[in-house]
Amino acid sequence: MNKKKLIVPLFVLLAAAVYFVFFYKNKTLKFVPENADIVVLIDVKKLMGEYISSLITHPSKWSESQKKDKKIIPLKDSGIRIPDFLQIFHLKGTQFSEWYSVVELKDPQKFSVFLKNHQFISKGNNIFRKDQIFIKIEGENCILGTSDISFPSIQQFLFRSSGKKTFTSDQFISSSLGSISFISGQKIQNFSIELKADEIEMKNNADAVSFVGAISDIREKSHFLEAELDEQHMKNYARFFGKNLVDSAQIHYFKATADLEQVNDTIISYGYDDNFNEIEKKTVQKIIQPNYIIHLRASAPEKTWVYFQRKNWINTQNQFTAIPFQPNQIVRNGDGVIIKSIRKPIALSPELKENYIFIRNSPLLLSSLSTLISTEKKILSDIEYIFYRNNGQNYWMKIKAKKGELPLILRW
Repeated sequence: MNKKKLIVPLFVLLAAAVYFVFFYKNKTLKFVPENADIVVLIDVKKLMGEYISSLITHPSKWSESQKKDKKIIPLKDSGIRIPDFLQIFHLKGTQFSEWYSVVELKDPQKFSVFLKNHQFISKGNNIFRKDQIFIKIEGENCILGTSDISFPSIQQFLFRSSGKKTFTSDQFISSSLGSISFISGQKIQNFSIELKADEIEMKNNADAVSFVGAISDIREKSHFLEAELDEQHMKNYARFFGKNLVDSAQIHYFKATADLEQVNDTIISYGYDDNFNEIEKKTVQKIIQPNYIIHLRASAPEKTWVYFQRKNWINTQNQFTAIPFQPNQIVRNGDGVIIKSIRKPIALSPELKENYIFIRNSPLLLSSLSTLISTEKKILSDIEYIFYRNNGQNYWMKIKAKKGELPLILRW
């Protein structure tokens, strides 16, 4: 056969293979339950494309695969069917810390070996746990979560093959690498997720400005936390924690500034000597505590004060006991109340008349999070700051990492 005649069909086959491997995506999201109120989607094929592109331009990473422990089973050999869109969801009525995902298994037995290889501990009933990750093998599916509380309800959703609502990726994501979406009834509010060299950006409007000037102004200050929120934003955040503080206390403005400091904390305990005489023992430990000042503006400050007293949040020394970091003091002013730590007072930053939250990374913060595993600590230590801002209907957030030799996709 003429070799030239083979070129065209071979090229077509190659093009088709490339399309199905790298570009074709199944847009049906069959693992997002009807009672999900937040959905995070990751375009896995786009993520892999960006990873390969970054890897090609950073030869220093090429040799790392040879250095990896050969006894550790990699994800590609785990028995998981890699999805086109990774579907992570939060269920309505559950704690904000509870997040779940479901993936298909090509080989459940192979996946069980993978879990044991990565030191997951069996809890029985096909449930495995390692640190804060819970996994349940359910037939040819795998349920993952930061808790196992909702596993039974997710199982019921998986078994209901008919009559259940099916979402599609087009409802949540367009051309971005990922998205985070808030579902309220028939309304879905989408925020795109973009991964750049040393930052992650999330926004709900492609034309939204990045508020570079606002970041510059706030970064000039050295505080760990700067925040300013109006009434609606306070309600939005309070809803995540099931609180009605904003309405009950009639608060319509929140402003806070905080720093972190390592202090010596003296713990007093009592024991007995050899003669059974009671003796006092003092133990000194180093702890991380914030120095802070909070301004709560209210429409009727006197009613706010009465509400706090009724909740037993103000003691006889005028300390605000709802904040565990003591000592502090709560005082009334002309338009609300001010709560401030008194061990090392700090001044409230000027009002910007904006909705924003700025959190600067601090080594003290990392040292106080003792429950984190090494991978989580590495990621957190790499972050420089987190900045959120809202302007009208435009919402925008940036997670800025420290400058490094490698882009984030190769670091994390």
